[in-house]
Order: sequence, then C-alpha cells, then structure tokens
Amino acid sequence: MNVLTLLDYASVLVFALTGALVASRAQLDLVGFAFVACLTAVGGGTVRDLLLDRNPVFWVGEPTYILIATGAALVVFFTAHLMESRYRWLVWLDSFALSIAVAAGTGVALSLQQPPVVVVLMGMSTGCMGGLMRDVVVGEVPLVLKQGELYVSCALAGSVCAVIGTGLGLPTLWALLACASVCWVLRAGSLLFGWRLPVYKGRPPRV
Repeated sequence: MNVLTLLDYASVLVFALTGALVASRAQLDLVGFAFVACLTAVGGGTVRDLLLDRNPVFWVGEPTYILIATGAALVVFFTAHLMESRYRWLVWLDSFALSIAVAAGTGVALSLQQPPVVVVLMGMSTGCMGGLMRDVVVGEVPLVLKQGELYVSCALAGSVCAVIGTGLGLPTLWALLACASVCWVLRAGSLLFGWRLPVYKGRPPRV
C-alpha cells in the first residue's frame, strides 16, 4: 500500500467521523448517519478524481472506503452521547481530516504530473469539498465559510508548500508531510488563538 492510498484511507476515516458527528447534531437516523458520513468521506476525493479524469473514481475502484465510512458512522451513532462537546470534537477532527485530505489531493495531482496551479486546486478541493457538502446537506453554516476563520486558506497554504517543496527537490513524502503540517498548524491556530483573515466591511457610499 503506497502513501497516497494511506492518505486516502486516513482522510476517509476521519472525515466520516466528522460527518457522523454532524448527523448526531441533526438527530438523524442510522441511515442518515451513514449517508452523511459517506458523503463527507468521499466527496472531496470524488471531485478530485472527476476533475483529473481518474477512472475509476477511488472509492468505486476500491469499495472498502465506503465500508470504512459506514463503520465510522455506526461507531458514532452508538457513542456520540458520551461526548461532552460534540461540536468541539467535530472542529478538531475536521482540522485533522482537512490536513490529511489536502495532502492526499496534492499527492495525487503531483503523481499525475499536473501543473502547479492544478496541484494546488486539487489539494484544496479534496480537503474542502467533502466538509462543504456535509454542512450544506444538514443545513449548518459550512465551516469553510465561517466568517474570517482560516480554512480554505489553510488548504491553499499547505498545498502551495508541497508544490514549492517538490520544486526544490524535496522527496514527495516529505513535501506531503510538510503540506499536512502547515495546513493543520494554521487551522489549529485559528481555533486556538483566533487567527483570522481580514473580512470585507461595507462602507456608506460617498455622496
């Protein structure tokens, strides 16, 4: 099993856990848990593979991904009530899932020798699209769009870091580790210390 496959498995598992936690907050039934978990787990990777014309899409070629996501949903369904703060668990698990998925998407694009811009965009879409789908489906404000929070910018920074690293001759594995680390540190900083990007504030029109 190569590093890209391991990254996909890890991102599917952790993103599935976040999807199931969101389902618990929405008080869905067991099928709803499985649906949201699977959507979250494979959503970003599916967008990536479709855009890169990879055939078959990763979870179609290896259905084990869906089984892992469904298993994660079952675990959360029976244990979510034990968590003191499901939202806190959600945002931190999501931060890990984001970092892993960005590295996975970036690595796949690098392995296909895509141009740097495409590599960065694939890393961002792999990391962000599953969580975006999850939150939209259950009617929550997407974490991706929380005002001023570092999220998409974390994915961007991580993927750019990997592109620069490989351009400087860094082995792909180390470049992807740097990608995941940069992405997570920025996201964690946003959660712990309130790191924010400037937001647009409307001004009255000039007369």
